[in-house]
Amino acid sequence: MASMDSVAQNFQDSFGNYRAAVAKSVLLSATGNAVVALPLLNGGLSNNGQFILRRITVANPANVVAGGSVPNMSTANITILTSNDGNVSNAVTTSGGQTLANVTGANTYQDLTLVASLGGNTVTQSTLFVVVNTAVANSSVTISVYGDVVNF
Repeated sequence: MASMDSVAQNFQDSFGNYRAAVAKSVLLSATGNAVVALPLLNGGLSNNGQFILRRITVANPANVVAGGSVPNMSTANITILTSNDGNVSNAVTTSGGQTLANVTGANTYQDLTLVASLGGNTVTQSTLFVVVNTAVANSSVTISVYGDVVNF
């Protein structure tokens, strides 16, 4: 029989699809570059660190105005970059941005499409950045980054 703490004895690089970064209450109410940072492993990815990016999920849509219903965010458009300078050549999701077509109300989510170049390459930057290209008033979401840690 396995020990009850056997999972606790493992590290992030022992699991597949580890949630390596999360940002809660990411405002989609105004456009902007690097509106939020997503530090991989809480910024713990070293200079030799490598991360296989598997999935970025946008979920938990909310209204930032107290008492308001969750807005339809299907027209919101975001891009995730490895730099904070807005340079779309550093995009890990579609460089033109992706509309959140599935985020239409409470209890909805969407996995973003990753760029093809990630198919055989690891991410070595310690932080990803969210760019809001098209805003939706009074809205926020949670963005989670999942993948495999190759090297810290």
